[in-house]
Amino acid sequence: MNLFDIFDQVTQVDPEFNERVSPRRAAIRNMMSFGKKVGIAAMPFVLNDLFKRAYGQTPTDVNGVLNYALTLEYLEAEYYTLGAAASNLVPTGKPMGAITTIRDHEVAHVNFLKQVLGSNAVSKPTFDFTAGGTFANVFSNYDTFLALAQAFEDTGVRAYKGQAGILKGNKVVLTAALQIHSVEARHASHIRQMRRARGGAASMQKPWITGANDSGIGAVVDAVYAGEDNKLQAGVDITGLNGVMGKLSLDAATQSFDEPLAATAVLDIAKLFIKS
Repeated sequence: MNLFDIFDQVTQVDPEFNERVSPRRAAIRNMMSFGKKVGIAAMPFVLNDLFKRAYGQTPTDVNGVLNYALTLEYLEAEYYTLGAAASNLVPTGKPMGAITTIRDHEVAHVNFLKQVLGSNAVSKPTFDFTAGGTFANVFSNYDTFLALAQAFEDTGVRAYKGQAGILKGNKVVLTAALQIHSVEARHASHIRQMRRARGGAASMQKPWITGANDSGIGAVVDAVYAGEDNKLQAGVDITGLNGVMGKLSLDAATQSFDEPLAATAVLDIAKLFIKS
């Protein structure tokens, strides 16, 4: 669930929202207590297109926005639930422990939002995690499963950054969103380490993104990493700065700074996994 986009949606239909969401507002209290109750885990990318399919229009009230979040949580919960349940997919021991922990977080998110929404909760949509056959073996090949999980998590980290600006005037909401963002980044790093531990084609995976596409699964996920090869920060060419052994390399420059991802780009990625 992406709080940045959730509150962006509210602001679009109610320009005075940020002025009126004081700590006494039930919606804000619910979102803050959400983090305390369920130990918010990484929440991948925004599914505005999916939400429109479920409702036929963009959200126009708090319940609509919460249902938007619920739809995303359905996707995440189902992905990890199917992965953990797939026969002989996730190895026993620490790998299964990590995947089931993420699964349990997402299931808790779904159940919590459904309880808050009550009879207003939207039904779970249908997802296609093969992306139309591109990842046909996603639930039979562990490496494919982890690679797609990495793409989900890396997208989520960038999606949060892309929407941060709209919350700068609301300290309470911004603080909560940043707390979620940091946990999401840790999940992305852990999935990358899990892939590295597998060896083989993923043996060079690092906890951080290097260049424009370091996923190892080809151009199909180029959109997830578009712009990550940027070497300029605030007008400064990072490769022109001195490092320990000379000028900083392009790899070091791209690894040292994460780039935001625009909402339109996030939505294009999300459409790959929407069935109905």
